[in-house]
Amino acid sequence: MFAKIKSPVFIDALTLELVAPLRSSLKAILRDERGCECSRLETSVPQGDKTLTWKGLNDLPYGVYTLELSQGEDEMKMRLVKRI
Repeated sequence: MFAKIKSPVFIDALTLELVAPLRSSLKAILRDERGCECSRLETSVPQGDKTLTWKGLNDLPYGVYTLELSQGEDEMKMRLVKRI
């Protein structure tokens, strides 16, 4: 596990806590309940940063999402809920 979500409930942004230093860029995909890609983020995190905020998610409809994170060969998935 290389990252944690501060809260599994979000409104317009997600904050990721990086628990291990990133060796490569971070790729995140947010999928809806049907598995359709709703948003994508690919970024390099500066050395020493412990958090990453993914902004601009306010246009997504309310509901349940799956966050897929990958860093090189490491992958993880988390269930999230967008609320009002």
